[in-house]
Amino acid sequence: MEKDMGFAEATDTAIMHGLSSDESFCAEMETGDFVESSNPSDDCFNSERGEGSNVVFSRELPLVSKESRRSRHCSCNSKKLKSRMSGAESDFDTQDSVGNEKKLSRQDRIEWGRLFQGAVSSHDWELAESLILLADPQTLNDALCITLDSIWFLSTQQELHGITGLIKKIIANGAYDFTRAALRTSFLASCVSACQSRTMSLADTVTVMAQRLHERLQECNGDEVLKAEAGAKVQKFTEWALKCIGFHSRCQGNMGKVNHSSAVEIQLQLSAFKIFLDLAGNQLTGKDFTEAFDAACFPLTLFSSSFDPGWASGISATAIQGLLGMLVEGGADNVNQCFLEASRFGSTELVRILLQIAQRNSLDVDVDLALGFASHYEKIGTMECLVEEGNAIAFLGPLMRAAERGCMQVVQWYVDRGCRDMELCLALTAATSSCQVDVAAYLLPHVPQHVLAALSIEILKAAGERSGGSLDGVAFLLQSDFLGDPAATYAVADSIARSSEDEAVAPDLKSFLLENWSEAAYSDGLKQGSEHYMNLLRILDRGGSSICLRDLPGPLRVAIGYLPLYRECLQAGGCLFSQRLRGQLVEAARRLGGVSLVEVGQGRELLSVLERHLPPFLVNINAG
Repeated sequence: MEKDMGFAEATDTAIMHGLSSDESFCAEMETGDFVESSNPSDDCFNSERGEGSNVVFSRELPLVSKESRRSRHCSCNSKKLKSRMSGAESDFDTQDSVGNEKKLSRQDRIEWGRLFQGAVSSHDWELAESLILLADPQTLNDALCITLDSIWFLSTQQELHGITGLIKKIIANGAYDFTRAALRTSFLASCVSACQSRTMSLADTVTVMAQRLHERLQECNGDEVLKAEAGAKVQKFTEWALKCIGFHSRCQGNMGKVNHSSAVEIQLQLSAFKIFLDLAGNQLTGKDFTEAFDAACFPLTLFSSSFDPGWASGISATAIQGLLGMLVEGGADNVNQCFLEASRFGSTELVRILLQIAQRNSLDVDVDLALGFASHYEKIGTMECLVEEGNAIAFLGPLMRAAERGCMQVVQWYVDRGCRDMELCLALTAATSSCQVDVAAYLLPHVPQHVLAALSIEILKAAGERSGGSLDGVAFLLQSDFLGDPAATYAVADSIARSSEDEAVAPDLKSFLLENWSEAAYSDGLKQGSEHYMNLLRILDRGGSSICLRDLPGPLRVAIGYLPLYRECLQAGGCLFSQRLRGQLVEAARRLGGVSLVEVGQGRELLSVLERHLPPFLVNINAG
């Protein structure tokens, strides 16, 4: 697992640095009543980087005017826009030119963007095309982003023809930043698909997303300041996408809810994206497709906790499946990386989608490593998906690590799924070495006795070697009579205690067994018990206490002498006492009750003899 966790830590570091670094990113064209917080004093363009493997998004000052902010609806009157455009053209015509390149001022770009967004939203293709002729190169790139984003909301063949025709015209007139457009629209498309699976309002979705983002960052390793910066920036990108979705939903007459696209509409949307990719051609590199793939996967990890089971097979996921498939065909090579990360964060529906994409494209994804990640973070639903649909079969590593960490739910899941005898035995060893007594107690009955008998010495030696200082787990196995035969259990412990110096036995384990569980420890216990009894007699005969012990009732005299031993035996618990305690109990039973119980399986009978000579109220208290 060290390799696996090393991969996870490296992923965390890459995510944190990618989210917090600065780099230019494409325009956030917000329009209408959802951008009232814009500050006109801000620079027109700001640089920040997106999430994941250096995914670049974009944010720009919303291209809206104060007048349009007062409008509460997004459907635009084409005649009104054209009349406003005629007033704007006189201003555009006065712009200074450098060579043949137009250069719009900041205010002109804001006005242009407002008019263009309105034209696209109202499907006024004539007005939109006339505006393209007035745009400078940077504004054309903004226009490409706005138009491409709108494809995820089209619903008719006529709209498809209008939007793709507009994209062609924008590119023909000089738009060149295909990378920015592809990354941004991939992120948005993912958010659209995810939101279509939800029944809550978009306002509530923002809150849910923020909470999920916070939880995900907490699961990452890394600097807290870096994580806070990353979280703030990703939340901005996500809020932008949700505002964009809300804007288009209102334009389609769905106040506060996401319009659910039909299968036909989704095919039209995917056709539009394919046309864009064809137009971009070799302007988009393999790296661009890879980063766009990452951008599309990331929102799904945030939404995943709210997906209904089976979402990946429903209509809502069709668009993102098609998008990711086209990105893979274009050259995205990070399917396995996104697959592992989705497994790590329990994004089961995304895992399911990526499995399907990998199968369709004959790509290799490491389902066994993914199972390790899902197990480590206790994502049970994802584990089930990886086993049932991904055919993951490597249970041993994840099971052992779960046992070692005391993750009972994960251990139970693996046992219920069916594990081989050796896997269960190794998991028991792992739980024992890390003193996860509850897990060891659960696993012990599931390991066949013949396996335990054959490997008993190796189990104890391995547990002692990896114990990290505490041998409570080893003590638990012995006290539980893990071999089901007291004589055999004592013999194994004695064998390890008497092992030669050249045998691979941890010194701490050897000392522990020698002092407590060996034949020598039993002899020492008998000797201690005899000496203890003689000391009690001397106190009774020669003690100078003002309290005459001989005048006390017999049970109280026994309590004074043997209550500490009784309590130690109760605290030890289990089926077997250590040889040291057993020796002391044998001697106490002989001295107090005149009985000789020397058989190795008579520990409980020995304790009963002692209890019969103690005051009942002390027996009841300690038993409780």
